[in-house]
Amino acid sequence: MHTQDTTPRDTAGSGAGTAGRIPVGIVGAGTMGTAVAQVFASAGHPVVVVDRHRPALDAAPGRLRDGLRAARLLGRRPAADEARPTAAETVGLVRWTDEFGHLAEAGFVVECASERLSVKERVLRELDEVCAPEAVFASCTSAVPVRRLASYTDRADRVLATHFMNPAYLKETVEVVRGPATTARTLETTLALLAGVGRRAHVVRDSPGFVSNRVLMPMVNDAAARVQEGVADAETVDLIFQDCFGHAMGPLRTADLIGLDTIVDTLDVLLETTGDERYRPCGLLLDLVRRGHLGRKTGLGFHAYGTRP
Repeated sequence: MHTQDTTPRDTAGSGAGTAGRIPVGIVGAGTMGTAVAQVFASAGHPVVVVDRHRPALDAAPGRLRDGLRAARLLGRRPAADEARPTAAETVGLVRWTDEFGHLAEAGFVVECASERLSVKERVLRELDEVCAPEAVFASCTSAVPVRRLASYTDRADRVLATHFMNPAYLKETVEVVRGPATTARTLETTLALLAGVGRRAHVVRDSPGFVSNRVLMPMVNDAAARVQEGVADAETVDLIFQDCFGHAMGPLRTADLIGLDTIVDTLDVLLETTGDERYRPCGLLLDLVRRGHLGRKTGLGFHAYGTRP
């Protein structure tokens, strides 16, 4: 479709205050939800993060501080930008809660709930009840078609997908998916908001898995199947993609970074929405998830990691 080139800029004037910056809501205090909250708060937006899973909510502030340190060490934050909040101010811009009602003032809500249709439906129906009628709902779904997500609300014209990549605070590009009912105004609002937080948007039409995961997920599944068959070990599979094709990391290290539980959930959604057997998770993937070996976040997946990130 088209690419929106968004040079980082501050749309609210000087200083680290929140005047003129739209309040942002996030549903989900896990890895992705916390990282997306960091993206918006680092640009000065007041953010409310909602999660009813108390362990995730309790761990999220520490995860946010870790993400801010990682972004600083890896140079994601501009060296001199007085208009952006400091790390301490960024932390102060994020409010953590288990009450959906606290999203009533949010003008833009990013849904980062688990990649399961029943969960997405429950969350979006509740958001539709508590959020202002003009609020935009942007799902961070990996695979669920926007048409289906929009059907859970009474605002199909203000629903789209903003597929942030992991880790969101380091990735400068977002896959934006426009649903069949998404209006031009909703898309423009979203692109402007992403521009303000220094993200470039690639806009695509609605389809299960969009472009990224419609292509990536069968590749991960096939790569895992080759390991399962004994054709090669995980290290060799990834080295072939790195050394032969120039990939920054192979499909199995990519899967470990995403989280193998998320990979399986995404494959399940694609299998249900397309009926294509290519998306049926292979036995090795299912076995790793059953054993709790989810990739980098647990220290072990297709590869072993010395410490959790």
